Amino acid sequence: MNDVKTPDTSAILVCAGNASRMGGIDKIAMALGASSVVGHSMTALEACPDIAEIIVVTRPDLFETVRETAAACGITKLREICAGGATRQESVIAGLRLTDKSTQYIAIHDGARPLVDPAHIAACIRDARVFGGATLGVPVKDTIKVVDDGLIVDTPQRATLWITQTPQVFRKRLYYEAVDFTLEHGLDFTDDCQLVEAIGGKVYMTRGDYTNIKITTPEDKAVAEALLAAREKEAQS
Repeated sequence: MNDVKTPDTSAILVCAGNASRMGGIDKIAMALGASSVVGHSMTALEACPDIAEIIVVTRPDLFETVRETAAACGITKLREICAGGATRQESVIAGLRLTDKSTQYIAIHDGARPLVDPAHIAACIRDARVFGGATLGVPVKDTIKVVDDGLIVDTPQRATLWITQTPQVFRKRLYYEAVDFTLEHGLDFTDDCQLVEAIGGKVYMTRGDYTNIKITTPEDKAVAEALLAAREKEAQS
């Protein structure tokens, strides 16, 4: 009996940011270890057996950089590269429209999260098959305060708080329904789970790990370099 499943998930890699918090340095093309940030992100998606194709959403001036990086990393699942929109939601929708009609799920991943574990991507997809939607995340470590006009107004129970990461995975038909709802009501969200939540969909929190950081500031790059070096050293031991 053949237990090998046909890959049925389209990955949308969102790389359309303007690098304002990186001091104008384009974080996607930035060198990281032996490759670049986007190179590591594509490699992680490539290594997940559930992923059938990768659609990269980025600025037109980075199209060639992404193509060259994909070739250098041996990426075989890159299907399309397209331009992003004015917001994250618009960028995701642009990628969504290019997904193959045969795929059943979409995995939306931040291009600036290069250290995501392929095994965690697969786990998130498995949970999305059960609940319709799932996202990687980790419990918060610190006490969180709600502040209004400089004053603490609430302290949420830490046990209920999680840091949301990506990928965020959804049954494609459900996500299309959520997109239709947001467009009809003029809504725009920065988190993809919010679209599905807005129509009453369930999203499961799949536990990942704390190394799946998002490179947003120059300090984050230094952390990513250290984490990558530690990972490579462990793999060689």
